[in-house]
Amino acid sequence: MPHEVREVFRGRVIRLTVEQVPLPNGTVATLEIAHHPGGAAIVAIDNQNRVCLLRQYRHAAGGWVDELPAGKLDAGEAPLVCAKRELEEEAGMRAMHWTPLGSFLTSPGVLTEAIHLFLARGLVSVVSRPEAHEVLEPRWLPFDEALALASSGRLADGKSIVGLVWAEHALRASADPGPTDET
Repeated sequence: MPHEVREVFRGRVIRLTVEQVPLPNGTVATLEIAHHPGGAAIVAIDNQNRVCLLRQYRHAAGGWVDELPAGKLDAGEAPLVCAKRELEEEAGMRAMHWTPLGSFLTSPGVLTEAIHLFLARGLVSVVSRPEAHEVLEPRWLPFDEALALASSGRLADGKSIVGLVWAEHALRASADPGPTDET
């Protein structure tokens, strides 16, 4: 059976389809898929080892959420370009050093969204330019404190939890000189 796709909604950010899909086990499933262009999120760490978390109003989450600066990829936009734009818009910062941390799928059972994570260092203050629909306040927390929030379940945003844990791993790996030959 060929893959059948029926679009049921197209909005500003997402497109919804119902798809008849043959699965690897031979079963044909009817799946509802939300197509999203993906996004980028930034673990921005300043020279005092503080990380930027935004206190942002999210209607879908029922109120205020603490999260990393992040945003949706514009059509044809590279993830790093998006990350740089969002860091300036939301946190009022520009970074001199960027390290890709990886990407992950947010909810692969129903959503095509992939989030690309970046570590940003060498921060310089610029004028922030949040979009009109963004209600947010940048806050700077010691990195260890933010990591503890992520590790203890007190941080609810998935991209922020993954980003902080992956950044901690990358920072540890870059500080570790590795094994030495003492013979």
